[in-house]
Amino acid sequence: MATKCGNCGPGYSTPLEAMKGPREEIVYLPCIYRNTGTEAPDYLATVDVDPKSPQYCQVIHRLPMPNLKDELHHSGWNTCSSCFGDSTKSRTKLVLPSLISSRIYVVDVGSEPRAPKLHKVIEPKDIHAKCELAFLHTSHCLASGEVMISSLGDVKGNGKGGFVLLDGETFEVKGTWERPGGAAPLGYDFWYQPRHNVMISTEWAAPNVLRDGFNPADVEAGLYGSHLYVWDWQRHEIVQTLSLKDGLIPLEIRFLHNPDAAQGFVGCALSSTIQRFYKNEGGTWSVEKVIQVPPKKVKGWLLPEMPGLITDILLSLDDRFLYFSNWLHGDLRQYDISDPQRPRLTGQLFLGGSIVKGGPVQVLEDEELKSQPEPLVVKFYPDLIREGSVMLQVDVDTVKGGLKLNPNFLVDFGKEPLGPALAHELRYPGGDCSSDIWI
Repeated sequence: MATKCGNCGPGYSTPLEAMKGPREEIVYLPCIYRNTGTEAPDYLATVDVDPKSPQYCQVIHRLPMPNLKDELHHSGWNTCSSCFGDSTKSRTKLVLPSLISSRIYVVDVGSEPRAPKLHKVIEPKDIHAKCELAFLHTSHCLASGEVMISSLGDVKGNGKGGFVLLDGETFEVKGTWERPGGAAPLGYDFWYQPRHNVMISTEWAAPNVLRDGFNPADVEAGLYGSHLYVWDWQRHEIVQTLSLKDGLIPLEIRFLHNPDAAQGFVGCALSSTIQRFYKNEGGTWSVEKVIQVPPKKVKGWLLPEMPGLITDILLSLDDRFLYFSNWLHGDLRQYDISDPQRPRLTGQLFLGGSIVKGGPVQVLEDEELKSQPEPLVVKFYPDLIREGSVMLQVDVDTVKGGLKLNPNFLVDFGKEPLGPALAHELRYPGGDCSSDIWI
């Protein structure tokens, strides 16, 4: 799925070239059983997404991990477009860090893309011994050929935002990317932009705080993150800490894909804001709120006000659109970011959520909607754990903006052989807008 040329490495030369790549025929995604009541290992599912295939919309392969209660989360590649200039590299391994167990699974997707197999297991003790880090989250491939994985904490579950470095060929643990003693107080996600000698990381909470679910008292106690950490990419050290106003729990962070760009966006889950970070005229970094999803006053829920709870955010490869999901409100949104300081809502689609008409929650006051959204035929929130996840396809108008659900596509993880599973982040075999970084 890489650009055809004589001496090319993995991926594509530019984000715009990547947009011209072939349509994906399969996708990979982790499926989780921890905390669902099913005593079974998490697994990597391979789903057929080729409309011409007789197995379209089906899970065609399941690769179970050899352990229980790992909690697979996000995944990354052994190499990506950051190594496009290196013809010795090829995108053949998917790296799956475990959020709770701290294991790292390396999966061979190159030998048989439709039937991945386990290549290597990196045990927590190796990471503890060499890095003193645990509770692993984001995996990115580096231009050096190494793989870098962020952590949320130390071995005891205290907050510690460091980075594990793996050899991209042998997958041996090399140590930490940051200097000794130089980890951030908390961690979660990160993105780097070498042309500006910068990496920025985000923070959630200490593993001991979040391990067993959300507790509103922990918010009052100030135990959730509200900062971005700006790192010197060459010196591997924090040079600036940005405090976020209306920015509780900054999770997913995305620089614009253009490697010359000195700005990007971060989604703050609990505050339900999108914040734009940028290099200012003085050469340091600043941040400003550019989107606020207002909370809804409700009855029949945990609290009197329900936030949107922004989870994942994505940027289109041409840096024109920003997408994010409101986990609690249940809508997926598309914003035109041609003017990054003034995002403009261009698409909105309610896929479920906790405020659908006829559900247990009554909306008393709403700044955005005139009435509660109608439930979809595919009704999967808020009984996700009992009924499992579903995978849907949204068709996007990339010219004018707009979102439309494809009514003919549905993968129901509630009907998996071992019981309902919680499916998580998708990966396209040729790379995608949250896996690849251009340098």
